[in-house]
Amino acid sequence: MRAEVDRIREAFAREASGVTPSPVPLAAVRRAGRSFRRRRTAALSALSVLGAATVAAAVVAGVAYTGSSPSAPAPVAAPPATVTPRVPSPTSSPEPTSTPPRTPTQVRVVASGERVDAGKGWKVWLTAGGKHWAGPDGFENSRSVTDGNIDTAVPGVSHQSSGSPAGTFHSGLYYGTRAVGGVELTGPGGERTVATLLELPGRPGWGVWYAHTGPTSGDLAVSMYDRAGKLLSALPG
Repeated sequence: MRAEVDRIREAFAREASGVTPSPVPLAAVRRAGRSFRRRRTAALSALSVLGAATVAAAVVAGVAYTGSSPSAPAPVAAPPATVTPRVPSPTSSPEPTSTPPRTPTQVRVVASGERVDAGKGWKVWLTAGGKHWAGPDGFENSRSVTDGNIDTAVPGVSHQSSGSPAGTFHSGLYYGTRAVGGVELTGPGGERTVATLLELPGRPGWGVWYAHTGPTSGDLAVSMYDRAGKLLSALPG
């Protein structure tokens, strides 16, 4: 078997030695290489152009989508809170006023010439002729209601005062009414002092008032009211 193989190999060798190989076609190989390179460059260029076009199309599409998208809706303002008005509950108490209602002052009826102790050493008395008073020093004073200086038919009030570092004594006449409700003094700071009222029997239409206050740095206003609280007459401070 081996001898047969050797004979076949020798036969092939003799045949091969008689064949002359043809020269290598170098020019054709070079042309084929250049053609291949040109085709590859063209293909790569085409792919690059296609990729750039794809990216540009994507950008344009994104811009178009962004421009055409609706803007975000404006926030809707919350409706205003409902305020329920407060309705005052019914009450039986009267509504407050700027000043409390005045209580009518009780008028003290005295006999003619009766000396009334007005406090702090002061004395006051009435006669048919008018008002009389004396201080702690005993010195007497008077104001007439018959000398024509006052008109007892018209509501009015007068004021005399005498003061010291310890306090001030105020007194005066009131007249022109048979329904006096009170005489009040009002200080610079709005403080009110209610006076004591004296009259002779028979409601003559005039009387005397007096009151004590602390030391004052200015004049006090004097007001006369009827029994309903209506202002009848006033002297400014």
